Amino acid sequence: MTTKGTTGRVVRVDKETWDAYAEVCEAKGLSRAADLRVYINREIAKFRKEQRDAGAARNIAES
Repeated sequence: MTTKGTTGRVVRVDKETWDAYAEVCEAKGLSRAADLRVYINREIAKFRKEQRDAGAARNIAES
């Protein structure tokens, strides 16, 4: 099942891990999809911050 307007994606995860992940997400009050989106967005923000920081450091070094 997908959320309206959200394209479905396929990931390969063994059944035991996927079932255990369902338990973790249920305890957190999130669906697996919502939890994955939170993780993905956190990783994107972290990467972008690191890129900005590296660019700022380069700018300072080149000044």
